[in-house]
Amino acid sequence: MSKSDNDGAFDIDDRGQPGVAGQHNAGMPTSLEKDISCRESAVIDDEAAVLNRESSATAREEAAHLREAAATAREQGIRAVEATQAASGDQIMALQQANAHLVVATIEAQKLVEQIEITKVQLENAKLVAEQASLAKSDFLSSMSHELRTPLNAILGFAQLLEASSPPPTDVQMVRLHQIIKAGWYLLELINEILDLAVVESGKLTLSREPLLLIDVVRECQTMIEPQAQQRGIRMDFMPFDNTWFVNADRTRVKQVLINLLSNAIKYNREQGTVVVACSASTPERLRISIKDSGAGLPPEKLAQLFQPFNRLGQENGAEQGTGIGLVVTKQLIELMGGAIGVESTVGVGSEFWIELIRDVAPQLASGQTMPPEIVQVQANAAPRTLLYVEDNPANLMLVEQIIERYPHLRMLSARNGDLGIALAKLHLPDVILMDINLPGISGFQALHLLRENPVTAHIPVIALSANAMRHDIEKGLEAGFFRYLTKPIKLNELMDTLNLALGLAETEFDGAITPGFS
Repeated sequence: MSKSDNDGAFDIDDRGQPGVAGQHNAGMPTSLEKDISCRESAVIDDEAAVLNRESSATAREEAAHLREAAATAREQGIRAVEATQAASGDQIMALQQANAHLVVATIEAQKLVEQIEITKVQLENAKLVAEQASLAKSDFLSSMSHELRTPLNAILGFAQLLEASSPPPTDVQMVRLHQIIKAGWYLLELINEILDLAVVESGKLTLSREPLLLIDVVRECQTMIEPQAQQRGIRMDFMPFDNTWFVNADRTRVKQVLINLLSNAIKYNREQGTVVVACSASTPERLRISIKDSGAGLPPEKLAQLFQPFNRLGQENGAEQGTGIGLVVTKQLIELMGGAIGVESTVGVGSEFWIELIRDVAPQLASGQTMPPEIVQVQANAAPRTLLYVEDNPANLMLVEQIIERYPHLRMLSARNGDLGIALAKLHLPDVILMDINLPGISGFQALHLLRENPVTAHIPVIALSANAMRHDIEKGLEAGFFRYLTKPIKLNELMDTLNLALGLAETEFDGAITPGFS
């Protein structure tokens, strides 16, 4: 027996000898303890081995995973490289294709530039050809104007002489003369219309715009057009309007426009019809002149063709003559002056044409400005005055000579060229010189220059009388120093009025009478 519950109790060892338990446990282990300890150690070792094996297995698994991950990464890297290489290849191919396209585009652009340069040269050549053609056309028209006006001058001049001759023509002769004169002036009108159209289309038309008192221009046109209306039994009604209205325009061209519109309103009116002319302020900046007739009117489809050149709207075989270009020129002239033109028409009722011009203010007279001197009337007992006519055309010389024969106080000298004209001017010192422009040898302009340079002849007024009747010809003549520039065919009253004015201004003591009539 033992008392194992007490730390100091005695115990019996293997040999039956009593001992102290504490001393025995604290001393050397028993075999049981060793066995237990060994078994525990073995278990621990086994557990450690198991743990080691598990750790090794885990490590191997992790290593396998790492190898797999590394392999996957390598594969991904390889695929990425391959993809990159493929993408690079695609990009290289795309760049090559783009470069090829760029090369092609560059070549095409170069070809286009070359073609543009060729086209530019062709356009410049075409422009030059067109300008040369336009110049040639203008020269041709100017020449044709001269060539057509020269025979017309003789036709109309001698017809007017016969009409005013003494004794007067018989009734039958007078009817025939009126037909000749009427046809001649109509032919001249056609020539003027064609020339106007050509000049406007060439862009060479020059305008002399100034403040115009509208009522003065309208009254001048009224005076010119009323005889035509009376011949056809057309009543002209000019409505009253403000007599202080001014427009900014070219006086000659405004009259041309109005006369054309008024003439059409009369020509295409019905028998015993009416033409009403009215003026109004369409806007604060514009004044409108309307011309309303009582004619047949025009349908919309014909209104659309109204301002087309040479289009007479089916009137080619009608009773009224014309070229179909009057309205075209009218429209272009109005637009060149900054205005507008329009028309309203109703079939069976009539048409109303209107033009609008830019409004202007009254011009201010310069300080000390006076009215031009009146034409000096010539007394019957005055000494004969001398006219020198420089002209190479025999018919024109004969015409003017027969005109001057009607005036007992005016005698005429003639010269067939400019050199002879200058010599006669120095020798006879005529009171006035009538000068043709196209002369053999020196021209009328050169002759005028030589006359002005010589103190002996510098004071003599020189009047141009030429078939060169285009606007730039007239302006050139006036700028050169001609006293007046008259155009052929001769208008007798215009010629005599100009001679009267020139003679009156040549010498204040001159007092022989020259009147538009015939003795």
